[in-house]
Amino acid sequence: MSQFTVAFAGNPNTGKSTLFNLLTGLRQHTGNWAGKTVITAEGGFTHKDHTYRAVDLPGTYSLYSNSADEEAARDYIIFEQPDVTLVVLDATSLERNLNLALQVLEITGRTVICINLIDEARRLGITINLKAIAKRLGVPVVAISARNKIGIEALLDQIERVATGAFTAPPLRIAYSDEIEQSITELAPVVEQTFGSKYPARWIALRLLDGDDSLLASLKANMNRKPIPGAKEVVNHGVTACH
Repeated sequence: MSQFTVAFAGNPNTGKSTLFNLLTGLRQHTGNWAGKTVITAEGGFTHKDHTYRAVDLPGTYSLYSNSADEEAARDYIIFEQPDVTLVVLDATSLERNLNLALQVLEITGRTVICINLIDEARRLGITINLKAIAKRLGVPVVAISARNKIGIEALLDQIERVATGAFTAPPLRIAYSDEIEQSITELAPVVEQTFGSKYPARWIALRLLDGDDSLLASLKANMNRKPIPGAKEVVNHGVTACH
């Protein structure tokens, strides 16, 4: 029986932990991220012929370096590279929640978008076009209600598709200004040469252009290598990448 890792990501109050608890039940434990006071929860569940290790990432609004929670979530997705990153969104606040989803999708295409609280959205008269969102984002999108156990089987099926490789997608490519794109073109190959092709060079280049020293420190800590040559020089040109 194959085992895969699923990382649960999402804004606070999206029902992410409710879904995590529903799937893992009593098969979970808590601890701390290495070197951080941030609490992590892990558990497990099975679906059809596969078992899954579930990791509940801290609830965050972004993957920038504004807090220890954001750094922990970011570093796990980049360095641990889970088989599936499950991004849980609030159906009643999609516009706000999609910011985190887009950041995850720029890192990895091994993602499933889970729109939770769909029953609450319907009660409020909100209609969500799942097919249109899936087409735009390029990954599976499923609507559920974790609290009322609606859509869970369909969600597990999509997790399985991504985990097993039955569905594959490249990281989402968002077009930025010509100036930023030129800087990415210059910096991304240096990132890949320095840290290897397994990491999302384009996204890392964007964050370095935005002056994210925390990410640079995490990269150095994980790779035990020298700083990226030229990274500071590009940043000092005054180019800032913003989402």
